[in-house]
Amino acid sequence: MPTVRTPRADARANRAGILDAARTALAADPYASVDVIARSAGLSRRTLYGHFDDRDALIRELISAGAQRFNAIAESITDADCQLVLARLAARLWQEAAHVQFIAALALDEAHVQHTARALAPLRRAVADLVRRGQGDGSFRTDLAAEALARLIEEMARTVVARADASKADTENIAVRTVLSIAGLSWREADALLAAHPDIAEGVA
Repeated sequence: MPTVRTPRADARANRAGILDAARTALAADPYASVDVIARSAGLSRRTLYGHFDDRDALIRELISAGAQRFNAIAESITDADCQLVLARLAARLWQEAAHVQFIAALALDEAHVQHTARALAPLRRAVADLVRRGQGDGSFRTDLAAEALARLIEEMARTVVARADASKADTENIAVRTVLSIAGLSWREADALLAAHPDIAEGVA
């Protein structure tokens, strides 16, 4: 059985440096070239290609890292109340997306959307399971099939993430409240839920 070699410390450091440089360069210019990213990392183009086959492979790595954070957020919310889970999920995912909006926008680009869908499969399953549970206990609307309602929530998130002003608090407000509205809550019910849980309402007023 062949021995699996652990990457050397300097190789791991170079790879991490490339990813950090890519985040910085792409945040400033979503069309930043491999040359720009390599220079930002203090490495040669050849060294960068030793870690990533091409620019798309580098972007996919960034998307995968971001997806892991999104999936972990979904897994970390364990409240029993489905409406509360949905509100927390919307707020936390939005806050995360606002910090790395350039990656969120790249992830939704047609060139990477299939990879993004695979990387976010745990989050999508969590949303679908939440919708089914919420419909079962009367927390969410039941005039739509669970699959359709989960898809509407996803599509709303895609639309708002793509906005250029995603880091603004009022946009987060719209995102959280719109998710609750899609699930079947009235604006008064959404107000009451956020008022009762100020940790969610912080920055969403």
